[in-house]
Amino acid sequence: MTRALAVVTAGLSQPSSTRLLADRLAAATDRALRLEDQRAEIEVVELRPLARDLADHLLTGFPSPALAEALALVARADAVIAVTPVFSASYSGLFKSFFDLVEPDALAGTPVLLGATAGTARHSLVIEHAMRPLFTYLHALTVPTGVFAASEDFGSAHAGAETETGGTALAERVERAARELVALLEGRRTAPRSADAPDPFENPTPFEELLRP
Repeated sequence: MTRALAVVTAGLSQPSSTRLLADRLAAATDRALRLEDQRAEIEVVELRPLARDLADHLLTGFPSPALAEALALVARADAVIAVTPVFSASYSGLFKSFFDLVEPDALAGTPVLLGATAGTARHSLVIEHAMRPLFTYLHALTVPTGVFAASEDFGSAHAGAETETGGTALAERVERAARELVALLEGRRTAPRSADAPDPFENPTPFEELLRP
């Protein structure tokens, strides 16, 4: 079985860390689907080229052919991956403008994986306090694990590689979120944990250590 996967990315720069994260999430979802003897038909919606079309639609109420196709692609997808850069502690205006134009109930019951990028980890709660309420309003089914990536998660620009800790942590979040997205597609309540994933309850930190200064 082939699943239609729409990937919406609101990155403004080229190359974009937002697009990089979106591509990783899409690739991880494809891998998770293949474990279920399925595959993903991935369609990417880049919002940057649609910026003028979005503004025109907000003013006139008429979408351009390119914007109409992008909205239709998201509406007919089996699942959606939505990734935004963070501006002023929330999703970008470009990101919000696009989802403002999605038809009411077009995403009702659709599994959605949320991702965000920013220059600092101080914005790591943006998925919970801004993005998740937006998609709850749209009646989408958001996966429990949102994937936030700060600059350090991608590593030093000078080194051109991920840091050992940051890269590993990001990769683990990406894989877990992808499994959860596939679980929602399959109608399961929870995603199966990978065989090599650590059990978070196997070696809990003693309570007295948590209380130490």
